[in-house]
Parts: sequence; structure tokens; C-alpha cells
Amino acid sequence: MTSDFRALVETLAQHRVEYVLIGGVALVLHGSARTTQDLDICYSREVRNLEALADALAGIHPYLRGAPPGLPFHLDVGALRSGLNFTLQTDAGDLDLLGEVTGVGTYRDLIRDATPMELYGHTVMVMGLDSLERAKRAAGRLKD
Repeated sequence: MTSDFRALVETLAQHRVEYVLIGGVALVLHGSARTTQDLDICYSREVRNLEALADALAGIHPYLRGAPPGLPFHLDVGALRSGLNFTLQTDAGDLDLLGEVTGVGTYRDLIRDATPMELYGHTVMVMGLDSLERAKRAAGRLKD
């Protein structure tokens, strides 16, 4: 399933979730010809934001991507607080939540270098080029 990036961005915006858009979509917004199937974000781990994130995603039914069907899973503030990174499938497509980005750090670290961009009528914070380069080098994957 290809992700509905518009629906994901609008859902996060409606709930005022604090995040930095990272990964493949960030690369594309900075001009890369790369394609991606999911939306990756690094989210603020402040309690208020965890509440907003849990509320936002409840309506699009998040489930652990690759988990067996029927596995009990409920993405609430407790789950977000207990975990750090989540690879999810939702009604709007795949969404990866990262509490920390290898080579760069947490939301607080990413927001310093983030670039505001308009996306589907919303201003989103997009991972800056310097941070993208550090993250891609730290990931050490050939495709990056």
C-alpha cells in the first residue's frame, strides 16, 4: 500500500503534533529524485505531544507493521512513553515514528536545523540537509 502523505500530514496538523519530517520524504522535499513508500517523522517526546500523537493516530488505526494479525496492540501515551521507535501501518499507509535519529539525536536536536516548508497547505518542519547527511552517513546503508 502506498502511503497517503496528504492524509498523514493533515492528521498530524489537525492535532498539532510536534514533529520533524525526516527520511525519504525529507530528501524529496529538498530536491532528491528518490522515491519512498512511507512517511518518517521524529516526534517530540513531551507528554503533551505524546497525547496529541496518540489522539491523531487513533482515527487511522495504527498497527505494528509486520506484526501477526490479531496481536494485541494499542498505541496510546503509555505505549509511546515505553517505546521509542515504531514502524506502523495505518489506514492512510505506512508511518514510521522515531524518538531519536541515529547520528543526529532527538526531536530537540533535529528542530534546530529543520527547515519550514509548505506541504499540502500546512507548514511542516523538514529535517535540514546537514542533519540528513549526518543521519544517512550514520545509517551506513548503501541505498542512502
